[in-house]
Amino acid sequence: MTDDGPRPTAGQGAAAGRGEQTHPGEPHAGGGAGRLNWLRAGVLGADDGIVSVAGIVIGVAGAAASHGVIFTAGLAGLVAGAVSMSLGEYVSVSSQRDSENAQLAQERRELAETPEQELAELIALYEAKGLSAATARTVAAELTAHDAFAAHADAELHISPDDLANPVQAAAASALSFVLGALLPLVAILLPPATWRVPVTFAAVLAALALTGAVSARIGGSNPRRAVIRVLIGGAAGLALTYGIGHLFGTAIS
Repeated sequence: MTDDGPRPTAGQGAAAGRGEQTHPGEPHAGGGAGRLNWLRAGVLGADDGIVSVAGIVIGVAGAAASHGVIFTAGLAGLVAGAVSMSLGEYVSVSSQRDSENAQLAQERRELAETPEQELAELIALYEAKGLSAATARTVAAELTAHDAFAAHADAELHISPDDLANPVQAAAASALSFVLGALLPLVAILLPPATWRVPVTFAAVLAALALTGAVSARIGGSNPRRAVIRVLIGGAAGLALTYGIGHLFGTAIS
């Protein structure tokens, strides 16, 4: 490429230097992984809260239980589910963060102990990406001079040291979203008259699932229609199954 070829604008250069997106709708760096981590945890927590508690209250309602029994079962499911989701998310993200920190620490040691070998490794990585040997050596040398650790973390480990997942943030987002999601079926099953409580809950849950499916697709940049259809089919099947089991066993036991 000659000097007359395409060059970044002043705005793109400044944004890249700050670690921000260089054009709309496509964040290349700067907090993207951490932000997506807790957003996904939040959406999944809400979806799980809706489905889990809806399954419990629908199943109990299928046994023709009283409002008090339904409320108690739903509340127990809400609390247990929120704690389980929060702990699970915290343990999972903590393990991921510990693993990433261990890899980064090892890379720091290797750069301090064997810098020449690490430079050769970086050159090989860029050659494997398609650069010529001369260009790969130039790129590796310049990036090493600028920030050797960041260059290796990116090319070798595919980790951004400044953007590691936050386990506390993910756990809090998961627990809060689970509670908010679980409140919907709990309220929907208790407010209507007995004859309407199951149909109203079905409708409210499916509408909420469609919303979470669309939000999840939006976050991940995938097709919203496919995501909505998947969660609607799965949610409807789960609710029908739990209601059928509650009705069958409730009638048989009574």
